[in-house]
Amino acid sequence: MSLALLNEIITNPAFHDYLAILKGARNGFVYGVKVRFPHALVMSILFGRGDWQSRARVIFRATKQHAFNLAKFVTIYKSLLLAQKKFNQGKERSLDTFIAGLIGGYVVFGERNAVNEQVRVHDWAFLGATILTHLLPFYDFTQIVLYVVSRVVASFIPRASAGYHTSPDSALSASTVKPLPPRFEILYRLCCAIVGTLFWHNT
Repeated sequence: MSLALLNEIITNPAFHDYLAILKGARNGFVYGVKVRFPHALVMSILFGRGDWQSRARVIFRATKQHAFNLAKFVTIYKSLLLAQKKFNQGKERSLDTFIAGLIGGYVVFGERNAVNEQVRVHDWAFLGATILTHLLPFYDFTQIVLYVVSRVVASFIPRASAGYHTSPDSALSASTVKPLPPRFEILYRLCCAIVGTLFWHNT
């Protein structure tokens, strides 16, 4: 494929929505690496067990999972938005983002593991920031305060058994992870849908 043809495809408005899906998946993957790698590195150094080779595998596994999860979520989210737009004769509805976020969160972040639980905490912090900012506009809610609040909320949820302190060779890494109670699963599905809607309309 020549450079001229590739440039024509990129600049063609007919392919804009499809290329936006690819770009979103790329951005999700890159963002996942940028966020998870330093976090996993610090957590493994401070709280990790085993030799450095085992810790490196934990870091790689967490970074890979986070990056691919975000890439898959963005792909599903934007694909569903495009499908709904075409189904409605090119018109966008406010409910489209809610549906896309609900399905994307269900498919990608339904599995219980340390990475997905961190994503859930981030989503709760984002949702809490929006709610509190609207309820108390006169107060400056910093990101660290909202993160602490979200951690407090997450502490009431039964945690997954495997984390950064567990090496891939540990018996805990293969142990069965307790499922979330249905009320928490429903709460998080709704949270993904609401966050998807807020993110779309605030950016």
